Amino acid sequence: MKPLPLLPTSLVGSYAQPGWLIDRDRLGSRLPPRVLLDALWRVPPELLEEAQNDATILALHDQHRAGVDIVTDGEMRRESYSNRFANALDGVDLDHPGEAMDRTGAAVPVPRVIGPIAHRALVEAPHVPLLKAHTDRPIKITLPGPFTMAQQAQNDYYPDAAALALAYADAVNVELRALFAAGVDIVQLDEPYVQARPEAAREYAVEAIDRALEGATGPTVLHVCFGYGKHVADKPPGYAFLGELDHCRADEISVECAQPRLKMTVLECLQNKKVHVGVIDLRDLTPETPELVADRIRAALEHLPVERMVVAPDCGMKYLPRDVAYAKLSAMVEGARIVRGEIG
Repeated sequence: MKPLPLLPTSLVGSYAQPGWLIDRDRLGSRLPPRVLLDALWRVPPELLEEAQNDATILALHDQHRAGVDIVTDGEMRRESYSNRFANALDGVDLDHPGEAMDRTGAAVPVPRVIGPIAHRALVEAPHVPLLKAHTDRPIKITLPGPFTMAQQAQNDYYPDAAALALAYADAVNVELRALFAAGVDIVQLDEPYVQARPEAAREYAVEAIDRALEGATGPTVLHVCFGYGKHVADKPPGYAFLGELDHCRADEISVECAQPRLKMTVLECLQNKKVHVGVIDLRDLTPETPELVADRIRAALEHLPVERMVVAPDCGMKYLPRDVAYAKLSAMVEGARIVRGEIG
């Protein structure tokens, strides 16, 4: 991976999908789907992969124009951060979904596990050559974490949720190793449910995360958040489960700070990790100014050494209008440049 500057910038994962690709009104009117929801796509099935390829290239182009240091695929192929991978595994009954409580307290359709969870076919790794053909910047790809997938499923097979999470970890690990073999520079696991369900997380989340990350041949990130700003208005100023991750196998931890106005002293519990600090509020549709972003970076640097900080949005930018997403991304990059210049 090419050297990165101080305060490198990165998307968390998703970027705004084009309206010609996905029904954005329908997407935003509901909670993130846990089962497959083909009706969201505006493009017929026979043209969908080509359209997703084109949208991925557009997402890369916006990241290049904005000056982002670490790029992602924008998750253009996904209806949500987790359902594409979770429903591509053996052991899931796609025809008869289950039901589980979302972190918002709503009952939602979820994958129903009826047999051994196992990796069936590569999901994200086959698309890495497209990314490498259109960027020379470090590439990060995200996968749903095993603890979160276990919380987003109806378990009709395993003896308990811990056993299910460990099975998901083995499936994630196959894809993670394939991503690194295909040339991805960084792999991230999304684990929002460790914050939503900290008691269960303390029992088996770190064990599952470590199993999922075993054998990684490049840097790994773990993203923890309070939920998309689109769907969650009131967020606490601190994490219920964060310090426990300081000794997990992930090299870096990604947290949201802007929308919840996180108490930055929280960052001090991550003494052994690089930290992706969220400086872009994704509920507020008014783009930040670079000066506001710079202020948020400076506040984080009071509690985190500059060499251990990565600048990022709070979470995925999936639900933002495309023009707003680009304006916020550009402000984030410029804010990082301002502080980088002050440091010299």
